[in-house]
Amino acid sequence: MVKYYDEIPEFLFKWIAQQKVFWVATAPLTSDGLVNISPKGVEGSFRVEGPNKVWYEDLTGSGIETVAHVRENGRITVLFNAFEGPPRILRLYGKGTVYEFGTPEYEALLPPEKRQIGSRSIIMLDVFKVGTSCGYAVPFFTYKAPRNRLLTHFTRHELADIEAEAKIESCSIPPRPENGLKQYWVVRNAKSLDGLPGVLSGFESTTRFKSPKRNLQQDDETERIGLRIGEAVKAVVDLKLVVAFFTGVMVTASYVKCVRPWSP
Repeated sequence: MVKYYDEIPEFLFKWIAQQKVFWVATAPLTSDGLVNISPKGVEGSFRVEGPNKVWYEDLTGSGIETVAHVRENGRITVLFNAFEGPPRILRLYGKGTVYEFGTPEYEALLPPEKRQIGSRSIIMLDVFKVGTSCGYAVPFFTYKAPRNRLLTHFTRHELADIEAEAKIESCSIPPRPENGLKQYWVVRNAKSLDGLPGVLSGFESTTRFKSPKRNLQQDDETERIGLRIGEAVKAVVDLKLVVAFFTGVMVTASYVKCVRPWSP
């Protein structure tokens, strides 16, 4: 049964923190604009500050739809749903604000030691309506492991910026090497699909990236292990289906052979 609240109930705080994935929905104001839905899943990227305020760390991607839409009109909805345990769907309706990398608001919430690799902005939500519903049709899924490919990918971009910045003592304009993250923002994140402005200032920030502590080889191996686990689970499921099929065939054959001859 659907229920609506003016704020996030306290009993949902812990549940939100346990979820491995959430979705973000936004749209431009134009009637023919493209509605965008983005899945998010890096652990620790979503924060609940209070019953009416949440934010998440927006990691770099090939698109910039959410940032562009929120900056234009502020409309945003965040969706969570349960894949394990009791069914539940949670929607957070809010007014969004974008704080780009290098701004005082960004750096206050995400100092270098807390910032995720590839992070380009913070999306802050002032939540004015909360909806919960059953989620009876959402299937069960078992969590296996995180995907580290995005973090590994942008580690290499950030390292390019770090190496270029290390060659100069100080500057008013960052060097922006071709394979660096800030140049990626210029080339890939300048505008939305509808032509709205995306990243406006992050690439001009003189704030330097902190040397990542990630082990790229270990991340790649973790990714491969995750894929192998998925393949193994699929193989087990397929084997169970095959066994169940042949068991059904044998039972049916036995019935036909032993029972049907005695039928009138």
